[in-house]
Amino acid sequence: MSVLSGKKILLGITAGIAAYKTAYLVRLFVKAGAEVKVVMTPSAKEFVTPLTLSTLSKNEVHSSFINEEDDNAQWNNHVALALWADLFVIAPATANTLSKMAHGTSDNLLLAVYLSAKCPVYYAPAMDLDMYQHPSTKATFKKLESFGNIQVPATHGELASGLVGKGRMAEPEDILAFLEHDIAKKLPLRGKKILITAGPTYEALDPVRFIGNHSSGKMGYAIADEAANMGATVVLVSGPSHVALQNPFVEKISVTSAKEMYHAVHQHFEDCDVAVLSAAVADYRPTMVASEKIKKKEGELTLQLEKTEDILASIGAIKHKQFLVGFALETQNELENAKNKLQKKNLDLIVLNSLKDKGAGFKGDTNKVTFIGKDNKVVPFEVKPKTEVAKDILQYITQHLHV
Repeated sequence: MSVLSGKKILLGITAGIAAYKTAYLVRLFVKAGAEVKVVMTPSAKEFVTPLTLSTLSKNEVHSSFINEEDDNAQWNNHVALALWADLFVIAPATANTLSKMAHGTSDNLLLAVYLSAKCPVYYAPAMDLDMYQHPSTKATFKKLESFGNIQVPATHGELASGLVGKGRMAEPEDILAFLEHDIAKKLPLRGKKILITAGPTYEALDPVRFIGNHSSGKMGYAIADEAANMGATVVLVSGPSHVALQNPFVEKISVTSAKEMYHAVHQHFEDCDVAVLSAAVADYRPTMVASEKIKKKEGELTLQLEKTEDILASIGAIKHKQFLVGFALETQNELENAKNKLQKKNLDLIVLNSLKDKGAGFKGDTNKVTFIGKDNKVVPFEVKPKTEVAKDILQYITQHLHV
């Protein structure tokens, strides 16, 4: 799967003959799993039709601030388009548009979007060889580089003028490959393996009943998705959960009991760089599991329980290079209990939450956590969506991984 999977790509098309190739470029982006929207200069419509691009992207194509052909025309919000995008790719990028980009000119929708963009901006120059080599063009390239814009280099080949030289827009396949390579090399967790546990464990009483808890797995799945988005190789060991992974790169291992999770974690722990154990593992299981369904009878039913494997303590005892993160869900003496767990289980970070805090705990889409590191520094956070909590956790890990 491509690193562009799930990305929102805004494709800017300017009035160069290479614009005819952008239909194929849209198709490649969509095939890579990206969502694509197109903004084009008015003159670019002479080279490729908005109908073709909207059909391939499955999104409306924007070329002016107001669609004059629509009786109920509405303003095309250039700021909203810019903020929507994860990547802004301008291809082809003519000398005219590049010069305007460098000097802050905003005389069409595409340029207004460019000036509002906060995401990475890539551009693929397309012009004749003399224009490409002109000192003013070279100065434009340097200025755009100083803005942080990234050039997809033009290639040598036959040009629209009939001349042969450098200035030809990179082929769509090469633009795709350039983006994938550039994004991959910048991912903060690229080359790291992260082991994550999530969800509850179910400890069988009989073939149909079990001891479990209310954990949904949402927190662990959010961490797994975000870690993969950041370039890590992710192994997720999950107890029973109905949550769906959003990132296709996550390797999921499904387990049911604490014993199964214990073995799966130990199988992958040795060669991982980071382990985040967010699963709500049952502390006890029945000493005897009935082979047939237990029938209701008169009187009481007494269950004898035994401790389950302490997965976190077991890997804390053998860790050597790994960064180890544990979770603590407390109902009383929260900080004291969390700090004890941090030391006792040899953790690098413990993520504390309390059932007393509104918006925290099992099942919900939000959480309210407090970080406690090896230095015993306490960092509290406000209530956030679990997807944002996952980002906070992984940001902490990236900052402390090599300390």
